[in-house]
Amino acid sequence: MAPIKSSILQDLRNRIYYKLTILPLSFYKTGQRGDLISRAVNDTQEVEFTIMQSIYTFLMEPIAILIYLGTLIVISPHLTLFVAILLPISAFLISKVSRKLRKRTGLAKLRLGSLFSHVEETVSGIKIIKGFQAQSHSEQVFKNLNDSFTELQKKIYRKVELASPVSEFLGVTVVMLILIYGGVRVLEGSLTLSAPLFIVYIALFTQIINPAKNLAAAVANLRRGQAAIDRINELLDAEEVILEKENPISITQLNDKIEYENVLFQYEDTPVISDFSLTIKKGEFVALVGPSGSGKSTLVDLLPRFYDPQEGVIKIDGIPIQNYRIDQLRSLYGIVTQDVVLFNDTVLNNITYGLDQYDMDDLIKATQIASAYDFIMKLPNQFETVLSDRGLSLSGGERQRLSIARAIMHNPSVLIFDEATSALDSESEIAVQAAMEKLIKQKTMIVVAHRLATIQKADKIVVMDQGKIVEMGTHNELLELKGNYWLMCQRMQDNNK
Repeated sequence: MAPIKSSILQDLRNRIYYKLTILPLSFYKTGQRGDLISRAVNDTQEVEFTIMQSIYTFLMEPIAILIYLGTLIVISPHLTLFVAILLPISAFLISKVSRKLRKRTGLAKLRLGSLFSHVEETVSGIKIIKGFQAQSHSEQVFKNLNDSFTELQKKIYRKVELASPVSEFLGVTVVMLILIYGGVRVLEGSLTLSAPLFIVYIALFTQIINPAKNLAAAVANLRRGQAAIDRINELLDAEEVILEKENPISITQLNDKIEYENVLFQYEDTPVISDFSLTIKKGEFVALVGPSGSGKSTLVDLLPRFYDPQEGVIKIDGIPIQNYRIDQLRSLYGIVTQDVVLFNDTVLNNITYGLDQYDMDDLIKATQIASAYDFIMKLPNQFETVLSDRGLSLSGGERQRLSIARAIMHNPSVLIFDEATSALDSESEIAVQAAMEKLIKQKTMIVVAHRLATIQKADKIVVMDQGKIVEMGTHNELLELKGNYWLMCQRMQDNNK
């Protein structure tokens, strides 16, 4: 049983993790991260402690019960018939004890997920909690969640632990009834059973109590574990919205252009992009600007198929992107976002993340282009320096330059900078801008920006509003129009005074 149980759980964990990596971004927008962690870790443990142990019991105990029952039938069919009438009543009472266990356990799992989510949010937002002196509020929220979860757990434990003593009590009650009924019949002589054999019968029947008790406990645990299985299956059965076509086309680089043709996209019932058309030629530096909520980040998220548009088509080299292999399509892009993701690993492994092989000369060149080489050399162990969780031991500008180096290291055809400098101070922004300028003409670049200083050298500036293009041209051409872009530049100058 040990290798079987371990292998099943190993396979389950692998399937859950694989599913988490292939689900679309929209799945993560609607779910709590703490709840997903709870399903991947806690619910899997629940399966191990309940269902797997129950399976072991179901394999062993029924055999013992059948052997004892068979022997009892041979000794006295009449008395065993009397027992058979009592057993369904006992089984009904035991099932009544654990009837609501699955539903309550499912609810408890949801509450535990909320508890995990609150802890995760607390760790992520500890600076805000301390800054706004909200420790007591955060602690009270946790206490309320914990109290609610604990009360439900008490009810679940009571039901689970009650199954075994109830079955034992009912078993002893049945023995008493057999003693009374059978003893009277033996003394009257109406049973073809001698007194010594009757004692043997009673002794054998008592041996059924322990396996029956174990079965009752296993049924209770099984119902409890089914709630964990339901939650795991809900995750494993989640719809993979981004699907790859059969016999997809291979792609290794951008040869000509990217085209948006009459693209429409909406989150649920909220329109984000409306009838959008744009051509980006190979080697161009294209900037997307506009107010928050105008659809800029969504446009670049459509390129690697993090989402698919509801209408219209996006083409690369004249072929719809749905026709390409997804992994190869995504390898075309090097993405640098405002929220830098670094791992609790060495600088080297963070820059080469996802690469099986790399050349150290290429690594050094990538860090030099990203203006990251100098500060890496000043770190205690240089490239072997282990970063703290999310790279918080580095400054914002240093983290951003490492993420640029990582994008360059993968040698993508298209570099996407999504608000890459919006959260940086002036000095860090200048360093990141310098890194970006080194890449102009080397790569096709798509830059989403609020700060207009980063995109004045763009070949094409696309001004967006409410998911549509309202202006397009170079920096100087748009200033001459004195439209939306000109007003944005004026506001930027006023803010810098």
